[in-house]
Amino acid sequence: MKATKLIDARIKALDDWRGETLAKIRGLIKQADPEVLEEWKWRGVPVWSHDGLICTGETYKSVVKLTFFKGAQLADPKRLFNSSLEGNARRAIDLHEGERLDEAAFKALIREAVRATSTSAPSAPRPARAPAARSRPAETARDKARPRRGRRSP
Repeated sequence: MKATKLIDARIKALDDWRGETLAKIRGLIKQADPEVLEEWKWRGVPVWSHDGLICTGETYKSVVKLTFFKGAQLADPKRLFNSSLEGNARRAIDLHEGERLDEAAFKALIREAVRATSTSAPSAPRPARAPAARSRPAETARDKARPRRGRRSP
C-alpha cells in the first residue's frame, strides 16, 4: 500500500482532534512544499521528505508530535519548537488538543527544513588530510650490531 493511502487511513482511524490536527499539518506541509514526498516508516510513522528527511508526524494519546530531523539547525523565531530541545540534531513541536499553530511560521519552518536537509545542496569542503607519518625503515642485523649512543651493551 502506498504511503499516502496509509496516512489517509491513519487520519481516518484517529476520529478525534488528533486526526484533524494531523490532516491540517499534512496540508500545511504540502502548501509549503508542493513537491514533498510522503513516506511510511518505522512500522507506522508518517514521514515527509524532499531530497532528505524533513519531519515525522507521530500521534500519541495526548499529543501530535512533529519531529524535525535537523531542527537544531533551523532558525525558529516564532519559537514553534517546544519539545526535544536538548538534542544536538532534532527538535519537535508537540501539539495538544485545542492548541493553535502559527501556520505562516510553520510553513516557513518547513521551507527552511527542506533547504537544510537537501542532499543536493553543496556540502562543506572536507578538511585537508594530514600527511601520513613516515615510518622508519626496519632495523637490519648490521644496525643491531652497531653500538648506539646512550645504549649500554649487554
